[in-house]
Amino acid sequence: MIAVDPSRTALLVMDMQKEVVPMLGDKGPAFFERTAGVIAAARKAQWQVLYVVVGFRPGYPELKAGTAMHERVSKMGGFVAPEVVAQLKPEPGDPVIVKKRVSAFMGSDLDVVLRAKGIDTLVLTGISTSGVVLSTVRYAGDLDFKLFVVRDCCADPDEEVHRVLMDKLFARQTTVVTAADITG
Repeated sequence: MIAVDPSRTALLVMDMQKEVVPMLGDKGPAFFERTAGVIAAARKAQWQVLYVVVGFRPGYPELKAGTAMHERVSKMGGFVAPEVVAQLKPEPGDPVIVKKRVSAFMGSDLDVVLRAKGIDTLVLTGISTSGVVLSTVRYAGDLDFKLFVVRDCCADPDEEVHRVLMDKLFARQTTVVTAADITG
């Protein structure tokens, strides 16, 4: 287990929702098993577990028509009733943060919830590494959170992008760990 103050630590389970998980392809079952193990270990260690999903109103009024984000979301469909995949479902009392942009912080109340709970350390999991994980690392770093990224509980459709982010970029601003570092 990584050395953190459990009362000040939160595990973020980001964008593990039905609209996003198809990008995992055949890697989904092993990915979900590892992530479920990290969630269980976080609960046992008494970390706060928070879920972050991307969600919009019908017709996506939060997105400016013609932007790359609007085009991508409209093409993918869904995102109106965001639902975490069954393998990683939140437990009663777990905050579910709904965001409107790529970063877990942008267009959400995540920072308010974290500050209210006295959280200063974040452990990040998510799909995709080049999307929600990267954007959240950069934003959370600017907010002075202590950061850990769980390498094998993050995924990206481009394996090389995932590797470069983990080995080159995240190593500058976070501590990159594995699921085994958390589950023991």
